[in-house]
Amino acid sequence: MSKTLKHTSHPAFQASPRLAGHLQQMLVDLTDLHLQGKQLHWNVVGKNFRDTHLVLDEVVDAAREFSDTIAERMRAVYATPDARSATVAEQSSLPAVAADEIDTADTVDAITAALYAVAGTARRIHDDVDAEDPTTADMLHAILERIEQLAWLIDSENRVANSSIPRPVNA
Repeated sequence: MSKTLKHTSHPAFQASPRLAGHLQQMLVDLTDLHLQGKQLHWNVVGKNFRDTHLVLDEVVDAAREFSDTIAERMRAVYATPDARSATVAEQSSLPAVAADEIDTADTVDAITAALYAVAGTARRIHDDVDAEDPTTADMLHAILERIEQLAWLIDSENRVANSSIPRPVNA
């Protein structure tokens, strides 16, 4: 017969429902970015196929790593992550991608839109997260740095020098 023991922890910090909700949204969007990146990776065709195909793996790798970082942070602050497929489908803020073959130029636009949607979520939640937990906000900084870098690198494939919007800011 096993004896039931009561376990009590005394963490220095525990997430509020608001912080948990913000991290949940970040997790969902990063998980969807991973899924969209693979969907596009498998179905991209056209000029610059190989480069586009390979850079999509960079996006997938970053999204996987960051989603794991966020989920583990959630657990560390006693929030429960939920990245089940039904949850991701219901809660993602990313625009949908095509289910069919997709041209490289359209792929560039689609993955850039997804990257900027993830960056938008991180920027939207940042101040609330920072006010409650600066450590978690530092994680958002790392995510933003890499996600926005990938968006810039990939989006540059379709940009037209001195004509595309947004226009560069000259110092």
